[in-house]
Amino acid sequence: QVQLVESGGGLVQPGGSLRLSCAASGSIFSIYTMGWYHQAPGKQRELVAAITSGGSTNYADSVKGRFTISRDNAKNTVYLQMNSLKPEDTAVYYCNAKDPRPTGLRKKYDYWGQGTQVTVSS
Repeated sequence: QVQLVESGGGLVQPGGSLRLSCAASGSIFSIYTMGWYHQAPGKQRELVAAITSGGSTNYADSVKGRFTISRDNAKNTVYLQMNSLKPEDTAVYYCNAKDPRPTGLRKKYDYWGQGTQVTVSS
């Protein structure tokens, strides 16, 4: 089993920055595809950014050029640097880990953290 613990959320003014961190338990963090999702009140959870074990990244169109996802495999941690924040970025941000191994070699495919609130407001 993998446990994910997010940190770094909070209240920030429009145009400000935050860095979210997600620390993962377990010894095979480096093989996971890691992602950040967000969920605003009354809306579905959506992918914000993801990074593969090889370092390839993809971003939601709404955050391209403003957010950067990165990972430190030595620390079992994934980060989301959020710059030029907008009120519409306000949401609970969830860390996600996906185990790419075949079904017979893994316990679960998807793991989720408990979420951290990001509020962008003046």
